[in-house]
Amino acid sequence: MKSPKNDARDAEAICEAMTRPTMRFVPIKRVEQQDLQALHRIRERPIKARTALVNEIRGLMSEYGIILPQGITKVRALVVSKLEDEQVKLTELSTEVFWQLYDEFLALEKRLAYDDGKLAAIGQAHPACQRLQTIPRIGPVSATALIAAIGDVTQFKNGRQLAAWLGLVPWEHSTGGKPRLLGISKRGNRYLRKLFVHGARATLHWVDTKSDDRSRWLRALIARRGKNRAAVALASKNARIAWALLAHNQEYHVRTVVEAC
Repeated sequence: MKSPKNDARDAEAICEAMTRPTMRFVPIKRVEQQDLQALHRIRERPIKARTALVNEIRGLMSEYGIILPQGITKVRALVVSKLEDEQVKLTELSTEVFWQLYDEFLALEKRLAYDDGKLAAIGQAHPACQRLQTIPRIGPVSATALIAAIGDVTQFKNGRQLAAWLGLVPWEHSTGGKPRLLGISKRGNRYLRKLFVHGARATLHWVDTKSDDRSRWLRALIARRGKNRAAVALASKNARIAWALLAHNQEYHVRTVVEAC
């Protein structure tokens, strides 16, 4: 290591790294990938703003004795009826303020619906996204986000490398010839990892109603290790399946086990 750091030594280090045969380089994104990535990043801002706004509405209404349950879906369904039914608890000013907050909420919902519609249309038209959406609980958002992030999946040697890049494999800390695996590394693309884990959690809700090999494996894993570890394991498996589908131009097929009566 040469110090102190300056531009000349930075350039020297870059030239040195380029001569190393095992050095990994970040591929250049295509314009289409950049467009998709920009749309996903723009979509994240109103999602965070909507969550903050819903929490603010619930908190302010609770100070007037009007209680709304947690969750955006429940707030969306109940906020209007609550404001109308509990009108006696509010003043003219507070009523006006709450309706303004509700209008702001509707504007954010409209913006998110536009972004989701764009992603759905792109996912429907893109052949690689269509193959990815054959995986259970992988929708247009996750599919387009993966295509935007990686582009050419063959830059990964196998599916495990993709899962490791997403931070869905154990963190290794081995020394002295003693292999030691710790918790999930959580390295790489946080946004993609979140989408894959949330998709896996959604799959777990329906695992008891299915009889395919995947569901049987999940039920056994939940019984042995719990739902949280099962969700991360399924997210890692989905990442490996996604690599296989993109690398070999295939679709996902579920093998159903027919149980004897």
